[in-house]
Amino acid sequence: MNLFGLWKGSYFIRTNPLTPWQPGGSFSEWWVRAKTDFENARGASFYRYMLPAFLDLYGIDFDQVNDAQARDLDRRIFEKYRDQNWLYQVITERANIELMFNDPYWARLDLQTYYPFGVLVFNVTTLVRGFHPTEFSSPSDFSKPFDDPFRFAEDRGLTVNSLDDYLNLIDRMFREAKEKGAVCLKSTLAYQRTLDFEQVPKERAALVFGRGRKGLTLGEVKSFEDFIMWRLVELSGKYKLPFQIHTGDARIQGSSPMHLVDLIAANPRTQFILFHGGFPWIGETGAIVMKHTSHVWIDSVWLPTLSYTMAKRAFHEWLEVVPSNRIMWGADGQNIEGVYAAAEFTRRCLAEVLAEKVDSGNLLEKHALRIGKQILRGNALELFPQLEGRLWKHKRKLTPP
Repeated sequence: MNLFGLWKGSYFIRTNPLTPWQPGGSFSEWWVRAKTDFENARGASFYRYMLPAFLDLYGIDFDQVNDAQARDLDRRIFEKYRDQNWLYQVITERANIELMFNDPYWARLDLQTYYPFGVLVFNVTTLVRGFHPTEFSSPSDFSKPFDDPFRFAEDRGLTVNSLDDYLNLIDRMFREAKEKGAVCLKSTLAYQRTLDFEQVPKERAALVFGRGRKGLTLGEVKSFEDFIMWRLVELSGKYKLPFQIHTGDARIQGSSPMHLVDLIAANPRTQFILFHGGFPWIGETGAIVMKHTSHVWIDSVWLPTLSYTMAKRAFHEWLEVVPSNRIMWGADGQNIEGVYAAAEFTRRCLAEVLAEKVDSGNLLEKHALRIGKQILRGNALELFPQLEGRLWKHKRKLTPP
């Protein structure tokens, strides 16, 4: 881990080029070419969200960094990552995070966490493709062993020869995930397909099960996925595992949260969490929650990192159309500096919104303070009361194992 590694593991590279670090190369060889990579991104949130981490954790103003400072920063990052205490210090002390929901996208069905502050999320993204084992044996996002439901079944001595067998397997997965401490579900299907999930009869899905993709039409594949998604939503309600769903800014075609309205309306027992505020459909996301206040939450995770200005507008709008206990937040980072940076960026964004509402006379200061605590902490504990027993900050010091 070094300066290149932090930027490569950030969201900067989604919209901006980053000079690669050549194997065996030196920092100076990389930096002489890479330092100009940031010039066209100075105003971009994907760049600016990382700046608080460099300033607060390393004392460096990256907007004005010189060659000597950059070289020293690179060295210090490398040294910090040689000690796991750095991870604990930044996450639990500097970022002031007690518990962190961590989407295990690298091993979705592994069902374990790796840090004492980690909260288990059951990522069900791959389950919709369980119509045939070959979906998990070819090179793809779903070819890893811990993403394969058929491997999960085999490891437990279960046979899956029919759609009913597969549905029983999914039910078993839910039971096991909950027994191992999972508190919610997660789906990132918006990166692969539309969020328009039709209510498909079981008989139609049964015609697809057991057939390889090469013998199926796109419509048949979608029908099976749609059927399973509705089943996952039903099980979400049955097992009281709220469902986090990635909305917006994935495949821009089909990722609007408006596609989920029928699914949400038909499943009032399921608690839905709409991730990323539906960016760029933030108004539509607020309208969905306003119409389904009893079982839908907005999570602003990633939104300030995408666009600080849109995140401010979103918080302003949402507080005007939905109860304040229906809004949550997340950091969404791939390294500890990114987690700190996104957390700090979000806190600043929310604080500015609340201060503006106080200054304009639209909120009393005491009410703004309460709302800030709700969004940053209280609302998550209200939705996930089982986490109360895991809060540790005022009880003991959390140290690496």
